[in-house]
Amino acid sequence: MRIPSSIAVLGFSLVAFVGAAQAQGNAEEGAAVFKKCRTCHDVGAGAKNKVGPALNNIIGRKAASIDGFAYSSDMKGLGANGFVWSEENLGKYLENVRSVVANGKMVFPGLKDEQDRKDVIAYLRKFSK
Repeated sequence: MRIPSSIAVLGFSLVAFVGAAQAQGNAEEGAAVFKKCRTCHDVGAGAKNKVGPALNNIIGRKAASIDGFAYSSDMKGLGANGFVWSEENLGKYLENVRSVVANGKMVFPGLKDEQDRKDVIAYLRKFSK
């Protein structure tokens, strides 16, 4: 049986769209995953620093840049060297905190599932400029 080319193109486009959406992450799923982070971090309207800094506008923000928060010396060093929390850098950090900040304060073991990391980043994107 031969599939008409217009249907094949439509099917391929749908697969590509779904794949791109997964590559970007799902903010609703990220909100659920972020519950693991809420003990130490706050985000959204009225967010305040807790054990960790508030995460509003984290994407595109220079590391260790919230005034008044007591960052580790390693995190301050990253910021002094111009390190910015891009989505890629956040992904690496969320996977393995110590691979980015060897002697930081954050004791979170990381999110091993790649889709969870993408989803959390999509969620945090909602609170970034």
